[in-house]
Amino acid sequence: FVGLDDIVRQRIGQKKLGFGVAKNEKLTDEQKKEEKAALLAQVQPEDLLKFGLIPEFIGRLPLIASLEDLDEAALVKVLSEPKNALTKQYKKLFELENVQLRFADGALNEIAKEAIKRKSGARGLRAIMESIMLDIMFEAPSDPDIKEIVISADTITKKELPLVVYQHQKESA
Repeated sequence: FVGLDDIVRQRIGQKKLGFGVAKNEKLTDEQKKEEKAALLAQVQPEDLLKFGLIPEFIGRLPLIASLEDLDEAALVKVLSEPKNALTKQYKKLFELENVQLRFADGALNEIAKEAIKRKSGARGLRAIMESIMLDIMFEAPSDPDIKEIVISADTITKKELPLVVYQHQKESA
């Protein structure tokens, strides 16, 4: 709903400068985010109409609620905590090939940061995970010596290959 905050701002008669900000002061990114959230919390049906939604659709919305973007910690929880979390799905896929999949410290945080950077939220996590896992998902079944795959923060940030641990390395360790 890009621009909906401007429609609310116009309706309530607020200047675009922000809450108590002098003309020569600049809003920080955090202040802009807070201001936008405060404006979106005040959305009324007439704002949605002005935004371009048809009255028949607006009439079907019994409740209008604003949502805030998920932060890094919340996205990490989405990746790891639900019963059917993405990380659990991938681990199960690799288990079928007798390969242990592990996410090193910071890896999930980097995936969450990437989703925030892309502004894709929780829905974008799958696409990010797919891009990380695609090559290794095809490599693992074709090599029976692979016993463990470790996804590190560098796998996400520097596009490095995941660490692959082979059977003979595990036995000698």
